[in-house]
Amino acid sequence: MERIIDKTKNLLYRLRFFAFAVFFLWIKTYLVYKFGFGIPSDNPLQEFLLFINPLSSAIFILGISFFFNEKWRKRVLMILAVAATLVLYFNLLYYRFFTDYITIPVLFQTSNMGDLGSSVFGLIQWYDVFLFVDILLLMIFAKKQHTFELRPLKREPLLIMLVAVLLFVGNLTLAQAERPQLLTRSFDRDLIVKNIGIFNYHIYDGYIQSQTRAQRVFADSSDIIEVERHVKAKHEQPNPDLYGIAEGKNVIVISMESLQSFVINETVNEDENGENGQVITPFLNSLIDESIYFDNFYHQTGQGKTSDSEYLVANSMFGRDSGSVFFTHGGNVYDAMPGNVADNGYYASVMHANNKSFWNRDMVYQSFGYDKYFDIMSYDVHDENSVGWGLKDVDFFEQSIDLLKSQPEPYYTKFITLTNHFPFELDEEDKFIDEAEYPSRTLNRFFPTVRYMDHALEYFFDRLKEEGIYENSIFIMYGDHYGISSNHDRSMAMYLDKEEITPFDTVQLQRVPMYIHIPGFEGNKVNSTVSGQIDIKPTILHLLGIETEDMFHFGTDLNAPERDELVILRDGSFVTDDFLFTSGTCYDKETEQETELEYCEPYFARVNNDLGYSDKILFGDLLRYKDYDHEAEKQNQTKE
Repeated sequence: MERIIDKTKNLLYRLRFFAFAVFFLWIKTYLVYKFGFGIPSDNPLQEFLLFINPLSSAIFILGISFFFNEKWRKRVLMILAVAATLVLYFNLLYYRFFTDYITIPVLFQTSNMGDLGSSVFGLIQWYDVFLFVDILLLMIFAKKQHTFELRPLKREPLLIMLVAVLLFVGNLTLAQAERPQLLTRSFDRDLIVKNIGIFNYHIYDGYIQSQTRAQRVFADSSDIIEVERHVKAKHEQPNPDLYGIAEGKNVIVISMESLQSFVINETVNEDENGENGQVITPFLNSLIDESIYFDNFYHQTGQGKTSDSEYLVANSMFGRDSGSVFFTHGGNVYDAMPGNVADNGYYASVMHANNKSFWNRDMVYQSFGYDKYFDIMSYDVHDENSVGWGLKDVDFFEQSIDLLKSQPEPYYTKFITLTNHFPFELDEEDKFIDEAEYPSRTLNRFFPTVRYMDHALEYFFDRLKEEGIYENSIFIMYGDHYGISSNHDRSMAMYLDKEEITPFDTVQLQRVPMYIHIPGFEGNKVNSTVSGQIDIKPTILHLLGIETEDMFHFGTDLNAPERDELVILRDGSFVTDDFLFTSGTCYDKETEQETELEYCEPYFARVNNDLGYSDKILFGDLLRYKDYDHEAEKQNQTKE
């Protein structure tokens, strides 16, 4: 017995450096969960899982050092501790803006990093240094423990790995009991991190990405038949009063950066009596009466943000649940709207004063069928007319006038604004309203940049009228994605005069403005149909008199009289005319309170099918088979 006790003491003594490192990584990961990611717990079991799940990862990651000899073991352990801390910290920085976790496809978007600049620095906080304090303590401890020599180990490396695996299996078993089908809900990264941990999540993400990459290899032309049936069943007849109403007119599409609907028709900086506030979007407010305005319109983007909105609008298909289509599938075959209008006599172009390679646009735009991309090289950009991410919106629109006039008519041209982009920087002379005074500096700065963008849009409309372009054009304007993430919920609750931002509110805050503005049109109204960016493509094509029945798209014409009111978000949440579903909970929209899940259940199959079939097209690159032999389909239908 004494021999066993002595061996155990000796083992613990020899492992104490490792134990300290494991303890530090375990605890700081848990603290990041609670204070960095703000992960909530609904019951003691969830809190226990949250607390315990970093332990198996810490033991496994740092235990790799025991497979090295005595000379290298401590050094390798230190390197692993630093690497794990950096993974944790990069996820924290990413989460502060995107309210999401890094995925493998995001790592391939590093070509964007050179343009992020102040956006990244705006996410760094002074107290982040505490994440690295344990590394310093381990370095001091390692240098002072001269008598602590690690002798060659035999069974210990495998024993340590076995302990890590057993802990993980126990963790996963409890997690599956708490959340059945946990690992089949890969679109819900919050649930996966909450239950199995950030490091195990990254391993799981690697597995998922390998599976999706294999889908193209094994896809064949028969796969598109099932998808086509699903898509055709969704087709809605267009509104006969609006079909072809804009045929032959120029189409100007404006992607309004980071604009959410909560600022429309609202003020900020009211006095003590709640009066005399500053109007945030005076021009966009006035445009509502002159347009078909959609007040229940949602962005449906994921990690790709602006690029996701571009993909949704151009293709009427969902983006990836992780990363950006622009990077992972830029070379796919697409049946995109720019190519569709180009086939019908339009000149298709994009105007965006950014580097052509940002978001891999130079490659993707060719796949979408654009004739021309007017990138930063088409503009005069210098320090005096730039702020934040680049060329100011007023200067961008002004310089774009001549580019518009250089194009053959009719044209389809998309504009992507820049100024209202995180971290919402603005020169003093461009601040038409004051910054707000909420705890969130990001929200405070958001209001003046939104007001500036509103001014820039008004300026653009005035210039188009002066140049004689306005009357022969139609305008499609929409917010591309959220600007204020859930990390600023405390300040958002104060602004909205709510006690807190609930999951219901979070989804409702994903509403973005959507305008169809047709000069001279007299049927303008506020349309409250539940809709999203995926519906823009069939809407525009029908306005131009272009038939869409044989196209592959998952949206429906916003003006269709019999359209089904359902919008699906990329994370699996969805909204109908009466109910809202998110994070496993069904809400009654009228009361904004939780209700029986059975009210939302009838939509589950539709949501899963739309997301699944859209992914199938993307991952399998199925549109390369678009002109497949329809005789094969007829034979299949005959057999059935």
